[in-house]
Amino acid sequence: MKVTATTSRQSTPTGGAASAAGAVPGLVKVASQAPSLTQRWRGASNLIPALLFLGLFFLAPLIGLLLRGVLEPVPGLGNYEQLFANSAYARVLLNTFSVAGLVTLFSLLLGFPLAWAITLVPRGWGRWILSIVLLSMWTSLLARTYSWLVLLQASGVINKALMAMGIIDQPLEMVHNLTGVVIGMSYIMIPFIVLPLQATMQAIDPMILQAGSICGASPWTNFFRVFLPLCRPGLFSGGLMVFVMSLGYYVTPALLGGAQNMMLPEFIIQQVQSFLNWGLASAGAALLIVITLVLFYFYLKLQPESPVGASNAR
Repeated sequence: MKVTATTSRQSTPTGGAASAAGAVPGLVKVASQAPSLTQRWRGASNLIPALLFLGLFFLAPLIGLLLRGVLEPVPGLGNYEQLFANSAYARVLLNTFSVAGLVTLFSLLLGFPLAWAITLVPRGWGRWILSIVLLSMWTSLLARTYSWLVLLQASGVINKALMAMGIIDQPLEMVHNLTGVVIGMSYIMIPFIVLPLQATMQAIDPMILQAGSICGASPWTNFFRVFLPLCRPGLFSGGLMVFVMSLGYYVTPALLGGAQNMMLPEFIIQQVQSFLNWGLASAGAALLIVITLVLFYFYLKLQPESPVGASNAR
């Protein structure tokens, strides 16, 4: 009996410790509860000036633009129906997407090796090349477009050089058509591909590529199955940026393109300045906004680190 009593007395503190340990998760759970609604919105009053500014100078004009597209000249969706039903307007939409797609493709093809070269060359040379890319981006857009107009015209440097080398007999028509627009816009858009791609490539650990080579991967396999997938965030972000900016470009297509290659921004300006057709112009602008938002949503879905993809995974 004495031994039993002693054992029970010695086991009592252990049981008390176990009960205390069982109570700890409850305490931790109470301590880790989410903050209340008042605590969560405590600093929201500091955002009021910024929200008022955005509401007055961004949301209000945007809502007015969307309303004009459905209210003028008569209420309804006639402006949007006219955009897609009229063959001339449908051709403008087709030109817009064709030019944006071609510019994105050529910008990726030219910007990828340039970003790779900046990453591989010694740091001093890489800074010089990157500085040249930035300098071209900071130069006036109008000056760069006029420069291409001088270079690509029938009596320009490019045609004269090709004729002097015997490659062509007659000057090529490279302005006031689709060729000139794609060349001029691709040159302007290349920096917007190079910058995100170069940052992505710079962050890739060279040991990963070495590990692929050690495992027996050929250079091409290492490039397509290791290096290129690691560059996907830079490719997606740069490609999306170039495509969306190309959809809304006006100066370069207006100077280097022709009437047969009119894009949606030129169409909007023409409807406002020449015909005072604010309803149709607002419908075209609203269409550009919707396309941009849809593309941005798909970009978030395709990116593995996107909040949309993360929420769906959960």
